[in-house]
Amino acid sequence: MTGRPEPITPAPVLTPAWPDRAAWGTAPSLRAWQQAAMDKYAATSPRDFLAVATPGAGKTTFALTVAAELLGRRIIDRITVVAPTEHLKTQWAEAAARAGIPLDPTYSAGSGKTSKDFVGIAVTYAGVAVNPLAMRIRTERFKTLVILDEIHHAGDAMSWGEGVQEAFQPATRRLALTGTPFRSDINPIPFVTYAPGEDGIPRSVADFTYGYAHALADHVVRPVLFMAYSGEMTWRTRAGDEILARLGEPLTKDMHAQALRTALDPSGSWMPAVLEAADKRLSEVRRHMPDAGGLVISSDQESARAYAGLLKKITGESPVVVLSDEKAASKKISQFAESDKRWMVAVRMVSEGVDVPRLAVGVWATTTGTQLFFAQAVGRFVRARGRGETASVFLPSVPRLLGYASEMEVERDHVLGRKVGNEDDIFAAENDLLAQANASESASGELEMSFEALGSTASFDRVLYDGGEFGHSGEVHVGSEEEMDFLGIPGLLEPDQVRELLHSRTSERAKRQKAAAAGREPDTVAELTTHEQLAVLRRELNGLVAAWHHRTGQAHGITHAALRKECGGPAAAVATAEQLHARINRVREWAVKKTS
Repeated sequence: MTGRPEPITPAPVLTPAWPDRAAWGTAPSLRAWQQAAMDKYAATSPRDFLAVATPGAGKTTFALTVAAELLGRRIIDRITVVAPTEHLKTQWAEAAARAGIPLDPTYSAGSGKTSKDFVGIAVTYAGVAVNPLAMRIRTERFKTLVILDEIHHAGDAMSWGEGVQEAFQPATRRLALTGTPFRSDINPIPFVTYAPGEDGIPRSVADFTYGYAHALADHVVRPVLFMAYSGEMTWRTRAGDEILARLGEPLTKDMHAQALRTALDPSGSWMPAVLEAADKRLSEVRRHMPDAGGLVISSDQESARAYAGLLKKITGESPVVVLSDEKAASKKISQFAESDKRWMVAVRMVSEGVDVPRLAVGVWATTTGTQLFFAQAVGRFVRARGRGETASVFLPSVPRLLGYASEMEVERDHVLGRKVGNEDDIFAAENDLLAQANASESASGELEMSFEALGSTASFDRVLYDGGEFGHSGEVHVGSEEEMDFLGIPGLLEPDQVRELLHSRTSERAKRQKAAAAGREPDTVAELTTHEQLAVLRRELNGLVAAWHHRTGQAHGITHAALRKECGGPAAAVATAEQLHARINRVREWAVKKTS
């Protein structure tokens, strides 16, 4: 079943969920989509069932309600929950306890039996892969329901997929859950049905789908405002060339990666400016959500600590820092969830399934750029607790990330990647791209060694919301009134109100600019303030360098280096207006000479 479910009369014998954890406006026991999914499950009584629901919709409640029903009807007598991380298996055990289903989160394949007080266990995919035979024996001994949380992880490594396949093949029932029903590769997912599409390419087939757009309409999740920030980046390549580029401009894949890493460098100006803007947004949100929290998603531990230092300078409060290799990581997340602290900085640790409902503002400060990770990370901010809550995620203006943001409401299936001739061929499909994937990782590793960030500046670019883009024409400086038009959007609005307010703030600013322009002569560079003049000249120079690249094929960095050699002066990011004028005139001279 796909699409928004029709209203359904609640079944009289369903095991009640925990009402105190239900979002605003939901039924006392189950939300409408959970009830519809339960009805579908009860009607078909399948051995395998794949439920796809957007992050924050309540997959855990649905799965535990199914488990309670099957236990009550004695269709099963044991439960095994498989989760991606140690933190999540503990979270599952806590949620199950509230539903009256005791699970042992400390079980391991070599530990043998568990206490009779438990009716099931919670393990990780990695734990299953260590000894799938032991898990298979346990599964065979009892009538077992296996709940595979975020099942796409079962394809993360061949050993994980094979381990899950072997361990749970004898299960009486298997319930697969995911909020992101696609992968960044074509590894097949165990116990998921694939069917050829119109193009002949196999795609995963869900038994029930509840997408973000439907959850938003039902007020189950929050609308997300993506605040995109651009700026000028300067870095030095391994060859010694200094390159200046602007986030969001057409660049090569390597230059996009280097520009992004320059922006995320804690010692530059981009990250402090964006963190300060995000904290202003958090202050606005906390007017209506007093305990609202923010999360910075970092690439590595060193950067995470540096970002934490920047936030302490901005807010005067030390943020919570969560590192994946810390034993106390899960405890820190839980404590943050229960507190009213402003910020948490994490290295990938806070991803899918982690339940911190008060998170309302996020900063994307990682070079990880897969669509899967983007969807998982954004899912941390969409869990609604009350009607009208909004979420805000601050992004660098990188085309790939902006593309993901604009497609938030698009439902996807896992695509295996090529036409196959038979069922066995599905499991061989990923072999063709495995070497390419490994080569891509090696190339990324080489890129890490061929680059030195020199400096960065930040400017507000635009807001992405509901598939549309909103902003002011021209460069918007951080801290300006134009930026505050969007940072100051109230944190408590209905989705339609958010859309209307974005439209009105964009159009009002445009009207004021038009009226102001009508009362004076057209602007010239000389009439601008110094920083505005320099920004205009840098944009003009970058545009001419880009045009020269398209005309001659010469790399942007080489052109900038040649201009500096001929005209003198430092990199464009710190050059004077006179130096920028000289380089602009020199590029134009080159163009005239080449034409003649």
